[in-house]
Amino acid sequence: MKKINETNSAPWLLLIFTLPGNKASARVGIWRKLQRYGTLQLRNSGYLLPNTPTNQERFAWLATSIRASKGEASVLQVYTVDYPPVDKLHDLFREERRPDYSGLIQEVQKLDPSGPGFPNQLAKLKRRFDEISEIDFFHSPLRANAEEVLYKAEHPVATQVKVPKGKLSKGAYQKRAWITRPRPGIDRVSSAWLIQRFIDPKATFVFGNEPASHPKAVPFDMYESGGFGHEGENCTFETLCLRFGIRDKTVHRIGQAIHDADFDDIKFGRTEGITINQVLKGWAKQGIPDDELLRRGMDLIEGLYHSIA
Repeated sequence: MKKINETNSAPWLLLIFTLPGNKASARVGIWRKLQRYGTLQLRNSGYLLPNTPTNQERFAWLATSIRASKGEASVLQVYTVDYPPVDKLHDLFREERRPDYSGLIQEVQKLDPSGPGFPNQLAKLKRRFDEISEIDFFHSPLRANAEEVLYKAEHPVATQVKVPKGKLSKGAYQKRAWITRPRPGIDRVSSAWLIQRFIDPKATFVFGNEPASHPKAVPFDMYESGGFGHEGENCTFETLCLRFGIRDKTVHRIGQAIHDADFDDIKFGRTEGITINQVLKGWAKQGIPDDELLRRGMDLIEGLYHSIA
């Protein structure tokens, strides 16, 4: 997902417009585009979007369309909104996407994998997921659920390591292979660091999209159930800390930074993970192999650990 407002520009765009009363069809068309763009309607004010180049272009074209229909439109760059406060605005954007993801999940669960039209139906729903996630500006909690059901629909469950519920003993997870998805980002990199630093010092890591391809490896941050991943509002790093009872205060602070970076929110107000995540994305674009990307990322987390200890 694209980072919101990566420059020093105003964080919000506000579209204000009016249309003549006899332009009912134009009004309907504009409303549909506003829905498709993921706007948030502010009562008696206008329509709000995060300030990104894509959203700037969308509002600019929409304003042009409104004026062509004899209406008036202004696109404002807004630095602050006093009410609702910024965290509430983020929650409102997330709530806007809840019915989209819920509907998608229900449609995926209705699919019949043995039916002749299954591949085309699944492909259509995957495209729908891409459309929803593009306007999921502040990472709805249901996004991970939608990704998981899509993955399960495409990859039938096979034999793999199953992780028991509740608190776990580190002794049962020594000298293990651990599997995660390719192109590791902030949550997977930090989780690997946590595993090797506090859980399994002799851990080795492999990459793949299907845990069944490495049936003895412990999955983490995978879409498949049975391993360690997002649980409730926790990212994988936080889940591992809770399941293995890691109480190190510095690790706890790192977990807050990873959470804010992985979910792209400001729950804890920590920015260290966001910076590290941008570095990881830059290295990934350079084509650095997965194992080297993981190693470099783990070194960054180790440096962060010592810097805030």
